[in-house]
Amino acid sequence: MNAISHIKACWITYALALFGLFLFASMPPVLAKSDGVKLEKVPLPETVSEPQVASRAWVLADLESGQTLAGKASTKRLPMASTTKIMVAMLAFEEADPDAEVTVSAEAASYAIPEYSNVGLYPGDTLSVRELLQASLISSGDDAVYALAEHLGDGSAERFVGMMNERAAEMGLDDTHFENPSGLDEENHYSTAQDLAKMTWLAFEYPEFREMVATPAATITTQDREIPLASTNELLAGYAPATGVKTGTTPAAGSSLVASAGAEGESYVAVLLDSQEDRFGAAAKVLEYGFVAHERPNIVARGDLYTKADVPYRRDKEIGLVAKKDVLGLVDADSKVQREVEIMKEMPDSAKRGTRLGSVVATVDGEQVGKSALVAKRGYEKASLPQRAWYTVSGVFRED
Repeated sequence: MNAISHIKACWITYALALFGLFLFASMPPVLAKSDGVKLEKVPLPETVSEPQVASRAWVLADLESGQTLAGKASTKRLPMASTTKIMVAMLAFEEADPDAEVTVSAEAASYAIPEYSNVGLYPGDTLSVRELLQASLISSGDDAVYALAEHLGDGSAERFVGMMNERAAEMGLDDTHFENPSGLDEENHYSTAQDLAKMTWLAFEYPEFREMVATPAATITTQDREIPLASTNELLAGYAPATGVKTGTTPAAGSSLVASAGAEGESYVAVLLDSQEDRFGAAAKVLEYGFVAHERPNIVARGDLYTKADVPYRRDKEIGLVAKKDVLGLVDADSKVQREVEIMKEMPDSAKRGTRLGSVVATVDGEQVGKSALVAKRGYEKASLPQRAWYTVSGVFRED
């Protein structure tokens, strides 16, 4: 190449560089996900057969997400007995001051006879809302729940039952209807195993509810005496993972139970309506199936690398993107687990370690279980003008 040709080539290169700088300086390239990261598969538990349960209806649900996992006739409308008191407690935690004093009426005290489950309240007894809730949830006192209903219904238990039905509709419990606050048998007083599982899942949002249903024994006090309470839920004494919640027994509902348990990051609720076997043993069997057949592993693990992205204006230089937090998901042996990775279409000129540059969405069987930001594993500096110029020029002469 002679001197003139060399000068021309230099000027062409210089002109291209200037053109590239003006054209692309404020427009980083659109980036696509790198395929260079191999993700480990999520380990799944072994296949386990569903338990055989002798109940008119039953269901097992995940207490973390509310997801139904197994069951039979779980949407069949059936009497629910004192599991009704779960809804009473929810409304009390939402609407009432737990320290408010309540005076027991003669009507509420009339339920303190052997025909009803009761804690022995007298007309004129004064207790707090919290103590009446304890009596209702721990010892299933019909007298206590009627005193609560009258207090919450501005003196009318019937008005409070209307509030219960309104709340059930708001919660999407389309197969639940209440006629009284205690669960006594009436023609239009019914629920389903699935609705009761959802009701319990929502009730567990209240810490005091969780505490009360897990209490094996307590004492409440009127103005002149102490009343001992003992839980009707035998699982609290005989099944180590048990965490609650409520028994129910009437002639129409039979022997029923809503039971919960939790261990090692997993938690489940089992509902049995009209059990034809020992309801506590059957509930433990259903809950154990939950623990054995399911696991809640990290679908996304904090700090793990999920993709790589090109550094702006630095050809062949990549930045690793790692998850900012864990995302857990409940899986069984047949679960299909996926992670969908997205990165910013326009990467920032510079980034520090920990800068959010994308996201990863975790799904199990097509349902999203969580999402984590993807952040820079290490930082990078803004490209200099010579680096941008070289990126542009090298791109012109680069072969495909």
